[in-house]
Amino acid sequence: MKIVLAGVGAFGQKHLDAIHKIGGIEVASVVGRELTSTREVATKYGIAHATTDLAVALAQPGVEAAILCTPTQLHATQSLQCMQAGKHVQVEIPLADSWADAKAVADLQKQTGLICMVGHTRRFNPSHQWVHQKIGRGELNLHQIDVQTYFFRRTNINALGQPRSWTDHLLWHHAAHTVDLFRYQTQDDIVIAHCMEGPHHPTLGIAMDMSIQLKTRRGALCTVSLSFNNDGPLGTFFRYIGDTGTYIARYDDLVNGKEEKIDVSAVDVSLNGIELQDREFFSAIKAQREPNASVAQVLPCYRTLHDLEQQLIAAR
Repeated sequence: MKIVLAGVGAFGQKHLDAIHKIGGIEVASVVGRELTSTREVATKYGIAHATTDLAVALAQPGVEAAILCTPTQLHATQSLQCMQAGKHVQVEIPLADSWADAKAVADLQKQTGLICMVGHTRRFNPSHQWVHQKIGRGELNLHQIDVQTYFFRRTNINALGQPRSWTDHLLWHHAAHTVDLFRYQTQDDIVIAHCMEGPHHPTLGIAMDMSIQLKTRRGALCTVSLSFNNDGPLGTFFRYIGDTGTYIARYDDLVNGKEEKIDVSAVDVSLNGIELQDREFFSAIKAQREPNASVAQVLPCYRTLHDLEQQLIAAR
């Protein structure tokens, strides 16, 4: 299978590493904002073609699909561009930064029948898969999920500490992971959603601290604390509180409430969530089936984010 990858920053290179481990996938072209740095990444990964134009990459012979790791503000437009070109697409989280754009991508996917998958990696991390499977077997009923998403980003930098050309967002990006995961793990609709934000950064123009509270139809609760001001342990940490146990997930690691490590090595073929996510994308294309984290499956998350954003706007 031939694909293109757009966005050669920190996350784009994580996908390139994952693709190398999977095998059987040829990256025909990489797309970046600056040609020199894009060519450097292409050389590093042995990719023959590099460009700054997504259309040029999609037009390379034999290309079937694209993975988009570009700035958030481009996700919806480029997803539409890929499907309009007849290509399957996996777009990194978030699908969009507005409800209208998210809905437009879902509508076009339905019209074309192409695979359109969104990078909701938490569905694929072995730690969260372990909990999901336990719930599926009827061995755990969730009462509450408590989530902390903490970074120290008072300037515009990416996961590698390098300058970014775009601005990240606590609600539309980082909260999207948890809102979707909460629905996925409870297999229930969110019926109550509240949000508060702290002061906006004077130059970045975004809220640096945020608190979100969610409730499902059957009564499960989710509390989310998010911050770009946290100068301490960084990342996202999930505490699952259920009727038969408490579990704490830190990326691909899982412990119980007593901090005893749980072996998740047998959950899937890899311990790397990005690799598992990409495997699902390629498998769905080959089998012509709907993937886990399809745009249709994750769309309700973006409706909830839209509702939360409207609350924040009304409160300012």
